[in-house]
Amino acid sequence: TAPAAVLADLAARASDFDPVNLLAIVKHPLVRLGLAPAALARARVTLERRGLRGISPGSWEGLAARLVMNTPTEEGRERAALLAALDLAERLRTALGVADAAFTTGWSAPGPAARSLALGLEALCDGPGELWAGQAGEALARLIASLIGEGGALPEVDRGGFAQLLGGLMAGAPIRPGGASHPRLRILGVLEARLERADLTILSGLEEGVWPAAAPIDPFLSRPMRERIGLPSPERRIGLAAHDFAQAACAPEVVLLGVERRGGAPTVASRWLWRLRTLIAGAGLRPPGRPEILAWARALDAPLADPPPGLATAARPAPTPPVATRPRQLAVTDVERWVRDPYAIYARKILRLHPLDPPGAPMEALARGSAIHKAFEHFAGDWPDALPDDAETRFAALVVEELIAAGMPPARMARERALAASLAPWVIGFERRRRPGARLMAEQNAAFAFEAPAGSFTLTARADRLEVRDDGADILDFKTGQIPSKAQVQAGLAPQLTLTAALLAAGGFADLGPLAPRELLYVKVKGGRIPGEEVFRDEGDAPGMAAAALAGLRRRVAWFDDEATAYVSRAAPQFIASPSDYDHLARFWEWNVLGEDEAEA
Repeated sequence: TAPAAVLADLAARASDFDPVNLLAIVKHPLVRLGLAPAALARARVTLERRGLRGISPGSWEGLAARLVMNTPTEEGRERAALLAALDLAERLRTALGVADAAFTTGWSAPGPAARSLALGLEALCDGPGELWAGQAGEALARLIASLIGEGGALPEVDRGGFAQLLGGLMAGAPIRPGGASHPRLRILGVLEARLERADLTILSGLEEGVWPAAAPIDPFLSRPMRERIGLPSPERRIGLAAHDFAQAACAPEVVLLGVERRGGAPTVASRWLWRLRTLIAGAGLRPPGRPEILAWARALDAPLADPPPGLATAARPAPTPPVATRPRQLAVTDVERWVRDPYAIYARKILRLHPLDPPGAPMEALARGSAIHKAFEHFAGDWPDALPDDAETRFAALVVEELIAAGMPPARMARERALAASLAPWVIGFERRRRPGARLMAEQNAAFAFEAPAGSFTLTARADRLEVRDDGADILDFKTGQIPSKAQVQAGLAPQLTLTAALLAAGGFADLGPLAPRELLYVKVKGGRIPGEEVFRDEGDAPGMAAAALAGLRRRVAWFDDEATAYVSRAAPQFIASPSDYDHLARFWEWNVLGEDEAEA
């Protein structure tokens, strides 16, 4: 846990371009990289938020490209932030390259690897000053020096093997600080405690396997062999541990501590505690009770029968911001979120709080869905009319290409290639059924404004695909996840397709003008045993459903144009299966677990 040891472990494991590892290195308190603290902090923020969060860039070149793509350079300040982040990334790359220099062919002897690691650590920390200072730094220096000088007897290792070797050696190297945070407190091992006396002595670790430790197993000599050459038995160390315990337990005031679970597993009390309990029971005495701290710990988890007003449980949040700050433009997907969880719209659109992706995030369903959408878009754009002879192969190749571009890890591409190959025949059959008599328009934007009590309100949409025909247009939405049920669409809880149809009827698609909506179709794209599925949600009356959805939106906008209308959290929670990005701000579990009536009491 010493800072120098933590940094050495991180640097030894930094060869795989793991964003979490890189951020841990660049945020380490000993790392300087030739920059002033303020400049390092500013560059680190840009590097993290615009380069290392989200799906891993995969390489240093990918990191630089992402920084350029995510940083607007029209303003001088933004350009300066980009250049500082690029400079920090290059400095970090150079220092880690020094630490990894011994592994030019993937394998190296531990001695040269340790020498490269030491030079890389000094490059990260701007020299040896703080790195090797103090007892922790000296212990790390001794360990690395021993690896450099004596590592010739060890076999060659790869990068991962060297990191494991170094971690194991550091775990077995104790650091004895020789003091504690308080002048009246000392934390000692059994050897140091032999020469110390204190007013109060606390003996901890009284579990079998800890104190006393298990007898060591000699990998080379059996017990008869040890006895024959005059070596002591392995149990001799248990006798020495018993002597240390007896000496320490004779202090004027002693507290004996043992835990019932260690590392998540049950423990067995030390044999010395069992013997003391046996002696006390034989003398007809009762052992002293546990300290009062146990009762305090249990009281922390006990619910209050009558909490004071200041500790009352939270009620469902219901903010009522001024009407002037409320959004005047929403996309159809935001309207669905508005219906289900108005508080999420309040946090995102009014407070402008946007969740940050975790660094090195895995390839999530959202990114996979985006890749599938792009494959359909490019396929329709490249072959808007007649399909090529090798259409299945070309579509599968597009899917694979988009998944790789989206950041799909190479280890998962074997499965994704198989799914793409399974999906392609169904997609080509779907295209051949849908295309006759239709003009395809992919990823089309639409907008429509109408008057409301607080002023004009604009509804926007981006349709995955429109199929324009003589008597109107079909609206298609490609889904890789769950499709809304018929009841949710009819109740207005999933208004994406119906509101897009309303935009179509109102002339919201500028290149088309007003058109009658025909079919509202969800296309579920999965691959696997059932490659895809077509689910219609128009019920034979797409114009009527579109008009009803637009009328419902007008009523909702007018309702929220009243300042007394609150943005409550999870207005329809029974229809929300996944957690919201803003549940922690809404204190969801405080009022939801107790029930709203009880929470507001």
